[in-house]
Amino acid sequence: MSVITASSVTVCVGTKTLLDGVSLGVAPGEIVALVGPNGAGKSTLLRVLAGELRPASGAVMLRGRALQDYPPRALALHRAVLSQSTHVAFPFTVGEVARMGAGDRGGSAIDALADVALADVDLSAFGERIITTLSGGEQQRAHFARVLVQLACGEKAHGPGLLLLDEPTASLDLKHQLDMLEAVGRCARRGAAVVAILHDLNLATLVADRIVMLDGGRVAAVGTPAETVTDDLLARVFKCATAVSRTPAAGVPFVLPHGITTLR
Repeated sequence: MSVITASSVTVCVGTKTLLDGVSLGVAPGEIVALVGPNGAGKSTLLRVLAGELRPASGAVMLRGRALQDYPPRALALHRAVLSQSTHVAFPFTVGEVARMGAGDRGGSAIDALADVALADVDLSAFGERIITTLSGGEQQRAHFARVLVQLACGEKAHGPGLLLLDEPTASLDLKHQLDMLEAVGRCARRGAAVVAILHDLNLATLVADRIVMLDGGRVAAVGTPAETVTDDLLARVFKCATAVSRTPAAGVPFVLPHGITTLR
């Protein structure tokens, strides 16, 4: 049974259709990467799955229950969301930001969860630092720690939940990109369902069990990395020439652009 299922979801803003009949199911322990060009509908779909945006038509079910039927507090224990950018205007410490993932819960157990989450994002030494003094990438990692605490609290209450990530690696250096993907993998191995928007196709092929390629608000392709990351599909969806190859060890696709000339 899928943790989350979207069926024929359509989202419109005025006369513009942002999603057009999109369907998706994500199983426990599965990592699904959403890829596609700018404006393809990736962030819109993630907002629908998070319950932040109600579709004009179609249905979204979380653990077999309509997503809109969850009260906000209950929903927060079933799914955690890392937005593309989160701004904190007040001088909270990194440790306080991590503990925010527990909501109004506190105590030594929450402190322990925060410590583990900060270690997962390589910020153990930053717990007392004011978050606004950190670099953009460090702040993103602190917010990921908050999301990990939220996911852990929900796991204790209801079992493994749903992790939704909007370009989680965009502001990170290479080491911390890989560290974050390792942490995401650990969540999946504990049974969490993961949906992540990733613009870096090489990272998507590295981490994802399945890739959903969106184009113009519709699903252009869905399948394993080997099935979806192909020269033909990338030319059709991204309008650019590529040279998809395979790494010798695992046969994972990786993409090399032919140059800066796009297909017209």
